[in-house]
This record gives sequence, C-alpha cells and structure tokens, in this order.
Amino acid sequence: MVVYSVAFLLGTIGNGVVIFFTGFVMKRTVNVVWFLNLAIADFIFTFFLPLSITYVALDFHWPFGKFMCKLNSTVLFINLYASIFLLTVISIDRYISVVFPVWCQNHRTPRLASFVAGAVWILALIFSIPYAIFRDINDNGEDYVSCYNNFHADEDIAYSRHKATVIIRFIASFLIPFTIIIFCYSVILFRIQKNHMTTSSKPFKVILAVIISFLVCWFPYHVFSFLELSANYVENDHLFYVVFVGIPITSSLAFINSCVNPVLYVFMGRDFKKKFQDSLRSILERAFTEESAQLDSKSKTKSTSDSQLV
Repeated sequence: MVVYSVAFLLGTIGNGVVIFFTGFVMKRTVNVVWFLNLAIADFIFTFFLPLSITYVALDFHWPFGKFMCKLNSTVLFINLYASIFLLTVISIDRYISVVFPVWCQNHRTPRLASFVAGAVWILALIFSIPYAIFRDINDNGEDYVSCYNNFHADEDIAYSRHKATVIIRFIASFLIPFTIIIFCYSVILFRIQKNHMTTSSKPFKVILAVIISFLVCWFPYHVFSFLELSANYVENDHLFYVVFVGIPITSSLAFINSCVNPVLYVFMGRDFKKKFQDSLRSILERAFTEESAQLDSKSKTKSTSDSQLV
C-alpha cells in the first residue's frame, strides 16, 4: 500500500508536470512527441492506482463491481504496454539518429512521430484485449468479492489460456523490448566511443540507468507471473505462499517504473530542464513583481491619505 501510494503521488505529479510542459510550453519536436505520449501513458496508469490501493487496503476485496474490475485492469495494461513500447520506440529513434543522421534530417518529423505514437497506442490496446475479456469477479453473493482472471471453468482450458497470456506478455512486453533497447543503446555507446562524440560520462550513466531500471522493474514481475502460473494449477503450499507475498512486491516495482521514466527520459534532458527552470523563474519573478507592485500601491495610498489628514 505504501509503495502504491508513493507511486501514485510521484507518478501523477511527475508525469503531470511533463504533460504540461511538453503539451503546452515546449515547441513540438520528435522528442517532445515521445515524452508527451510516454508521460500520458504513465500518468493514466498511476492515476488509476487508488483503485488498486483500495483493493489491497480491503484485504483484496473488490467493492467497485464487474465493469470497473474489467476497466481498471484493461486501462492499466493498455498504459503499461504503451509505456514499454514507447520506451522501445525512443531507443530505436535514438539509434536511427546516430546511425542514419542523413535520413533523420530528411524524414524525422513530429508528424511521423505522432503517427508512430498512434500505432503504439493501437498495438497496446490489442495486447490488452485479453484482460478485458477474462477479467471477472466472484459474484456469488458473498461479502468478500475478488477481481481476478477467469480464464475458464475447465481447468485444462484455463491453464492453456493463462499460460498463453503469460508467455505472450513476457515476449511482447519484456523480451523483445529489452533486447531492442540493449541493442540500440549498445550501438549508440559504441558510436559515441568510436567517434569521440563527447568527453562527458553523462550519456553512459543515463543509458546504463535506463537499462538497469527497465530490468529491475520488470524482470521480477515476469518471473513471478510464471511462478503464479504454476502455483494456481499445482498443489504446493510453499509455492503458493511465495507467490502470494511476491506478486504485490514485484507489481510495486513495475509501478515504480512509471515514476522513474520522467526522471530518466525527460528531467535529464537539457531542453526540458532549461524550459522548466525558465518557466519556474518567470513564475516566481511574476509573483514577486505582483507582490511588490501591490506593496508599492498600498504604500502610495497610505502616504496620500496621510498627507490629506495633515
């Protein structure tokens, strides 16, 4: 509950700030398109976390009904897939910028980036359809209601569907994206070192942080998804207990990734930091200027009234 709550606060605030600046302050560029869509995906994901917080707080009792059970899971996975796919697209875009600079000058436009981002959202929606279909509640009239994946009444069919869902999710949301991210950033680092593009160690630190955060946040989640698959269909009390304890923890790590993304991909960027600092400075200057003007106005009014009294 604590981790979910922290993820909700940091995720909504951090991604909300990014949405504001990329959507309304900064000039529309390819990077701005990527970061805006990434922030929207992470913001919506963290915005729905209070439902999960309530679910955990009530000892996994779901009081919101069947529709919200389906909607909550579907929205969460749409934005999780969109976030992961966008991280992959960002790494591909950076790879292309380094390896094919001439092509980028002629074809890398915000319009093309917007089309790619739209395709990412459609792809995320397609991969999230199973959660809208299989998500269900045990509506047997009891006071305790759980929101769970109801794959089928028949155990063999349920196992096959559950297994297919876990494998597809692992391949589509971790194995392929992580492989692409590793490849792209490895090539970028090699090119930077080979051509001596920079003497700073910051690009290496940022890239390393991106890879480590993705691995740490998502790999345990998929490991426990496979363990959960075994625990649900094999009678093993120890394994069931491990999964019962581990799933909330690994899910928390996955949720934290939505808070880390703004820091790694946006706040470390020079353009965003400059816009943020300039905007914050202008807001403070405006506030102090208005306060100073109000004080001067009050002072003048007071001096006028005093002179009239004299």
